[in-house]
Amino acid sequence: MGLMDFIKKQFIDVIQWTEDADGVLAWRFPMEGLEIQNGGSLTVRESQMAVFVNEGRIADVFGPGRYTLTTQTLPVLTYLNNWDKLFQSPFKSDVYFFSTRQQVDQRWGTPQPISIRDKDFGAVRLRAFGNYSYTVADPRVFHTAISGTRERYTVDDLDGQLRGLILQHISDAIAQSGVPFLDLASNQVEFAQALRKELGPAFEAIGLRLDGMTVQNVSLPEELQKILDQRIGMGMVGNDMGRFVQYQTGQAIPEMAKAAGQGGGVAGDAMGLGAGIAMGQVLAQNLQKGMQPPAEPAPGAPAAVVRPEDVMATLEKLDELKAKGILTQEEFDAKKTELLKKLA
Repeated sequence: MGLMDFIKKQFIDVIQWTEDADGVLAWRFPMEGLEIQNGGSLTVRESQMAVFVNEGRIADVFGPGRYTLTTQTLPVLTYLNNWDKLFQSPFKSDVYFFSTRQQVDQRWGTPQPISIRDKDFGAVRLRAFGNYSYTVADPRVFHTAISGTRERYTVDDLDGQLRGLILQHISDAIAQSGVPFLDLASNQVEFAQALRKELGPAFEAIGLRLDGMTVQNVSLPEELQKILDQRIGMGMVGNDMGRFVQYQTGQAIPEMAKAAGQGGGVAGDAMGLGAGIAMGQVLAQNLQKGMQPPAEPAPGAPAAVVRPEDVMATLEKLDELKAKGILTQEEFDAKKTELLKKLA
């Protein structure tokens, strides 16, 4: 290089990034046609990291601080270029800055219902959404796996990939959480913790750290939501089977009245409601009779006769409740034993 060419050539004395826009994860310092002055200054601010890349290979990485660029502060770059320890000439290198600030309030959700395998209900479908936060923790890995040589890489550029990662791991997170499917809506904290634990390695594999995860809503399919509502009603009446029958009767009356009042009109509605109430009372009385323990006979009186067909009819009704998830297997077995004793 001639003297005039050397004089015309531009050199960089100060390398820094002021982060003039939010949501930028990686930014390449403009180096086209320029060289870095030996002894120049590198400033890395808090919540930043800088990476020197030589001919596509990551060389030296710098955390927050102010550095004088010499062969002592650039050991890997010096080694890659076979520089002498007294090297004094300007040099070329690509410099990338990375934001290590926490990227908060990132949204995730299921655009379509996803299939989840549950031990009680088999394959079910649900919707869920929430938010999460993350940080660029390893700029070497992030540069190699994600941002590459792009001039600027933003949160929006990464959003689709991270949403996909979350959706891929939801099913495994539910299995790891140990939370029954019907209880997910009321155990969102446990679900979020399991999801964060499940996703952690996947985020690390691309140079990120998953800092927080929340589940703000879980929507159950309509048919399972009805079962959940019935279980809540069961919890309200407790283990009193008489009160449970009353609760079920109250739930059934509107449907019975609607079916009986199909004729329309005020009179028809009134007749339908009356018929529904009457049918509900009969259902409650019959079911309670089958569930009540036999009364103690008076001394010397003959024992009450229990017809096998009545017991079988009651067992069939209880089995239907168990199939719908209203009674547990343990509750069904206990009542079955009680009823079969009446036949002994």
